[in-house]
Amino acid sequence: MAAHDAWALVCRLFAGGTPVLRTTLPPREVAALSVLGKAVKPTTVDQSFVLCPHCQQHRAQVWGDGRGGRVCRCPDCGPVAVEASDGTALALDEDWFRQKMRLALGIESRDGIDDLGDGVWRLGDARRSPVLLARDLTRVLQEPALLDRVRVAGGDIRVITPRPSATRGSPFGAGVQWLALEERFTFYSGGITFIAAPSSATPAVADPASPVNGPFSADFKWATLPDISSAPIQFTDGQAKVFEALWSFKGEATTADRIMPRAGLDSAKPSDLFKIKAKDKGKPEPAAQHAAYGALVVTQRRAGLYSMPCAAGAVDSLRQTSGKEVSMT
Repeated sequence: MAAHDAWALVCRLFAGGTPVLRTTLPPREVAALSVLGKAVKPTTVDQSFVLCPHCQQHRAQVWGDGRGGRVCRCPDCGPVAVEASDGTALALDEDWFRQKMRLALGIESRDGIDDLGDGVWRLGDARRSPVLLARDLTRVLQEPALLDRVRVAGGDIRVITPRPSATRGSPFGAGVQWLALEERFTFYSGGITFIAAPSSATPAVADPASPVNGPFSADFKWATLPDISSAPIQFTDGQAKVFEALWSFKGEATTADRIMPRAGLDSAKPSDLFKIKAKDKGKPEPAAQHAAYGALVVTQRRAGLYSMPCAAGAVDSLRQTSGKEVSMT
């Protein structure tokens, strides 16, 4: 339940767009703070008024008590001593939030985030579909020009917002898909993951990060590498395509001009997708992706060859299981 409560708090902080006093959080959300890590951060707020520390019902002005301390005058409780912790506030790290949302949707890092103003952002394109993130659904409904600014030929628009108190069905017409933030995403392993639409034919949803192809998930978007990270490492769409292409060569050393076309990418070599940009230095996610590439891919620089030994190991394992083991050279 901690992860559920943590995600509920993230959604509430994003929808509000302002810090909240820690003292106003219910016990379940306070317990979830340990799960959120870098998603929330302490911040400063105007401390000339605080929520009464005694009744938690009234916002009261703060005064000095003449002895170096502070008190507030609550209309119900009277004078109440105010501690420094009573003014502690928390805010969502919105840069973290938007970057994690991009990663959850597989938006390539080379696409920038556009601030469209008043709580609306264009996160980039996910498989040729522009993605808008907004604090309020009403804001997008009342300004259709926002959709026209990001619309592309042949691609539906995805609009992500917190769910309003009263909404039935899809609020948009054809060509625009609405995703309710609270229902279609969740907090997972220190990041955010996208939840596919429920299907009556598939009542149970498997863990998307579960290792299927050696250390990789079925879609190569995750890798379980305990020596690098205690949690599964998530990759961008482009990085996943590189790993899938390398895997297809079953451990054979091959050149970039064979790997990259198979991955369907224009980059010159596999490592291009794993370089850490200057703006991402010090961030744990790009560092983990870079380290995963270094651990999984063997590069023969002079020969210009790349191989993935774990793919050969998986092939050997399958052959032993079937009783048809042959030596790999």
